Amino acid sequence: MKAESRQAPASPVSGSFAYVAPVAVARDPWKRSLDVVASSLMLAVLSPVFLAVAVAVKVSSKGPALYKGKRVGLSGQVFDMVKFRSMYLDADRRLSEVWQRGESDAPVFKLKDDPRVTPVGRFIRKYSLDELPQLLNVLKGEMSLVGPRALPTYEVELLPMQYHDRFQVKPGVTCYWQISGRSNLSFEDRMALDKKYLQHAGVWTDVKILAKTPAAVLRGEGAY
Repeated sequence: MKAESRQAPASPVSGSFAYVAPVAVARDPWKRSLDVVASSLMLAVLSPVFLAVAVAVKVSSKGPALYKGKRVGLSGQVFDMVKFRSMYLDADRRLSEVWQRGESDAPVFKLKDDPRVTPVGRFIRKYSLDELPQLLNVLKGEMSLVGPRALPTYEVELLPMQYHDRFQVKPGVTCYWQISGRSNLSFEDRMALDKKYLQHAGVWTDVKILAKTPAAVLRGEGAY
């Protein structure tokens, strides 16, 4: 289904999703320990970066430094994911306006030159700085450092049921998408990578993906 032929969702924050039973790795205490220890260290070490990005976002456009968006997590539960705001305040309201221009070949919406993104937002998106506050979601237990990308509720409403097995684990800050081309990947490739993660999920897989993430972020490939 091509982006230009699909219909925009009725609401950017609507949605009620069926329960999906978690797999064992979702409750793995070692994986949770890695999440808590690593995210705590990253929050401490990167605190100057947090401050710099927050100031840049706040002074460059009207609105708060942080943005909360509805995402679908483990077992189909909806939670508020925190990011640095990279769009203008009316971005959610303007979603239907830009939906038909989406460049993705499936329900996942991406637009390379999205007019809703601020100049500072383009920079922090390129280097994934906007995603740093998701470490707070990791500490709260809503996300993991590694797992399938957290999709907005309005995208999940359009996601075929055959792909809902991705909700058997917590969504991640990084994943196979992040180290494999991100928005340059086709929808089918992204879903195949999610399945690959489900098949091999565990602490060792997480460590390998985390080790490859910094280089992928610095390349900025497919990031917009």
